[in-house]
Amino acid sequence: MGWLFMSRFSMGGHATPKAYLDDQFTYHRDLGAGQSHGMKVLASSCLNNRVWYAAAQVIKNGKQGDIVALVCLVRWNPKARSGEHFGFKDMDETVGPCEAECPERILDLLTPTNYPHAIEWRARCRANLALRRRELKDGMRIKLASPLTFIDGYEGDEFTVAKIGGKLRFRRPDGHGPYSIRGVRQLQWSAIAETKVHKTVFTRAQ
Repeated sequence: MGWLFMSRFSMGGHATPKAYLDDQFTYHRDLGAGQSHGMKVLASSCLNNRVWYAAAQVIKNGKQGDIVALVCLVRWNPKARSGEHFGFKDMDETVGPCEAECPERILDLLTPTNYPHAIEWRARCRANLALRRRELKDGMRIKLASPLTFIDGYEGDEFTVAKIGGKLRFRRPDGHGPYSIRGVRQLQWSAIAETKVHKTVFTRAQ
């Protein structure tokens, strides 16, 4: 499905993209002849009003079924002069979305799946969660999997972590900087072990 845009006044009274999408994907449809199909959003998160992730349970003929992951790309600009305040593009995990920052509490609700793209997507989400959990300590030396180029022309892959004013910054091996590395917690990096030189203690001859 492509993008669908609307005015915030057409969001059915919902004040946020999350509220609208939670309601949009919780529904019941009577198909006739005693058949019905529905879905219920059990948990969701709309990260920075840019990507909505949800665990939704499929309900068929009144019976609760699998719990699957839904993903919506979101555009939210309540002050847009065009009147297109809110837009979304929906998909599910079976298409293997590029966006893979689904919160753990949502992933934990999902039932097992046999869809290869969904399995791969869930694995990417778990891997990203593991990356974000790694601690970057002040003074720690790290090496990125790929070098970065900065606006001052410097290119490098080794840095020392510097926590300045509660924010993560990074200095070059020669001490210059600090630099800001956007999305560093999602990047591949490894810690550089530091060699510690122990002081030699001489004892007096007896």
